[in-house]
Amino acid sequence: MSFFESLLVLLLVAVVLLQISRRLAVPYPSMLALAGAAVALVPGMPYISLEPQTALALFIAPALLDAAFDFPIGIARRFWLPLLVFAVGGVVVTAAAVAWAGWAIAGLPIAAALALGAIVAPPDAAAATAVLSSMAIPRSTDTVLRGESLFNDAAALLIFDAALAVQSAGHLDGPVALHLTLAVPGGILLGIVAAWLVRHLYRFVTGTLGGNLLQFVQTFLLWIAAARLGLSAVLAIVAFAMMLARNDGGRSSARMRVQSYAVWSAVVFVLNVMAFLLMGMQVRDIVGNMPADHLGEAIRFALLTVAIVIVTRFAVCVGFNRAHAWHARRKGRPEPATMTQALLAGWCGMRGLVTLATAFALPASFPERDTVVLTAFAVVLATLVVQGLTLTPIIRWLGLDRRTEGHGELAARRSEIARAGLAKLDGAQEEEAELLRAKFRLEQQAITDAAGIASLETYRRLALAAIAAQRDELDRLRAAHQVNVDEYNLLLEEIDWRELSVLPEDARRIEEI
Repeated sequence: MSFFESLLVLLLVAVVLLQISRRLAVPYPSMLALAGAAVALVPGMPYISLEPQTALALFIAPALLDAAFDFPIGIARRFWLPLLVFAVGGVVVTAAAVAWAGWAIAGLPIAAALALGAIVAPPDAAAATAVLSSMAIPRSTDTVLRGESLFNDAAALLIFDAALAVQSAGHLDGPVALHLTLAVPGGILLGIVAAWLVRHLYRFVTGTLGGNLLQFVQTFLLWIAAARLGLSAVLAIVAFAMMLARNDGGRSSARMRVQSYAVWSAVVFVLNVMAFLLMGMQVRDIVGNMPADHLGEAIRFALLTVAIVIVTRFAVCVGFNRAHAWHARRKGRPEPATMTQALLAGWCGMRGLVTLATAFALPASFPERDTVVLTAFAVVLATLVVQGLTLTPIIRWLGLDRRTEGHGELAARRSEIARAGLAKLDGAQEEEAELLRAKFRLEQQAITDAAGIASLETYRRLALAAIAAQRDELDRLRAAHQVNVDEYNLLLEEIDWRELSVLPEDARRIEEI
């Protein structure tokens, strides 16, 4: 079976698993982890090798930019303390604990052990988000978990780069120390400069397919440029994305935003699928080629690492929560977060794409590479399957399922937005303004009034019936050859946008992600 044929089969398997995941209400990263484990057991699957830097750029750069673009700088400032504790404290403590175990128990060189610690340290928000988006936990906990994933990735990858540099040089000498010192500020400055340049280029390509293509090209080029310059590619991407989101997020057209979000969601999703399945192929070869006695030792060390990662996560979350609560009580303020929120954050420590990609990117000459890769895969598999599959019942057991309150808060925000639209139309006397006012009032009344809900449902039923008639007429015109292909696609898109503006929220959502 060729590589292309194997990839098609793997993607088809992923699609099937996602349908199972959707129907069983299971987070899709958990199903992908199981698929990766299944691939490790399938004989005859090809071994696919990627250059380390290519693997990092391919898997991490788009996912990191996607996460950073969606996390505003203002939110980072507001939650700076928990984000700092989790991104720096949590990652450093976890990496140090795993590194000590790797050095003392598995016999890894200290730099290699630290690289392993950095690989398994950062939690991935994808699995947690897949559940949290449907459970509506307290907003502060949700925000910290999502932001933590971004900044944890950055901190862990900085440690990973430093450990690889020291391991390659054999020791921490002057040039290596200078490189590590300049990498952080240099990466941030490069990202800011790149965002300034790209912002001026966007006006020439916005609203075009070239604009979508440029978004991917600029991401990979920035990563490669930072790596070639010896700067932190991770911080360059994060600074670049956050600066773009701050300066250009509201200026791009609605058409461009909808298309970009759809494209990026699909690409990041496919990268997740590929990472899990490619790692499964690597693990299969590692397990098959490793001597039985060594395999037993590697499995025992992997299980120990899983335990260290989970326990350390709980220690950091609960410890910070209690210290923060004690400080708040001393100042006469309410606790910022409850103990149950800390326990939930502790259980949301699933590892995913970043752990897989960094393990996949280890050079072939890395000491005990097989043990490190097997350990990383074991951590991902154990956390995604055990914690991912139990996250929903844990949220209910802790009493943090706030779907009722969450829907009420969202309705209040919708009402405020509707009022803003009506206020803008005050004083407008045109007949068209009255039509707009009627539609906005209908949407606003449906938020708080049962009769308004019935009116909105009637409006949607009539509108969708009319839109279906428009689509049927367009199909008749095409069959009669009264419109060409381009005209048909343009008119069909207009009808589709009209339908999307009428459909309720749950009918507009892509369910797998």
